Amino acid sequence: MKKCMYSAIIIFSSTLALSACQTAPQLIMVSQQTNIVATPVLDSDGDGVPDDIDQCPATPWNVVIDERGCPLAPIGVGLRMEYRAFFDKDSSELLPKYQDELDKVGIKMQEYKDANLWIEGHNSRTEVDSADLSKPNPLAQARADNVKNYLMSKFNISPERITVVEYGANRPIAPSDSEEGDMFNRRVYALATEPDK
Repeated sequence: MKKCMYSAIIIFSSTLALSACQTAPQLIMVSQQTNIVATPVLDSDGDGVPDDIDQCPATPWNVVIDERGCPLAPIGVGLRMEYRAFFDKDSSELLPKYQDELDKVGIKMQEYKDANLWIEGHNSRTEVDSADLSKPNPLAQARADNVKNYLMSKFNISPERITVVEYGANRPIAPSDSEEGDMFNRRVYALATEPDK
């Protein structure tokens, strides 16, 4: 009996010693590397605000802008109002659907007697011979002039308060590889502001 007990103690202590020597399995950490590809950021009007968030995509050069890419009205300015109209291909006719918004500009121009209006006329590339991009464009000019004439005749706005400029197809706001892009580029952009007093 003593021999059996001695054997049982040896087996028990050996089992205990062997179980203490075993270690838990270790986890192997695997790191995954993610490659980030940078895509170019487009800024068509060169104002420092990317096109995908630029709310005023045709800002004139050398104009102070806000975080939205829109011209910043100086402190104390009472009026800052934007207007956009789009045109049919090879047409300068101001469509009726854009006249309601232009009426709002005219009313504000009557209310703010010192306010001035900057109007830009633009073309799509499909309306301009690429060799003539540097030449003045009569269609872009006519688009801007029609907006000016509408305000002068309907709201009796003095022509001295309205500045008109044409950019032809030199400042596109959309790629010219689709009809939709061309439609966005056939436009007038206007900004009404009241100067510092």
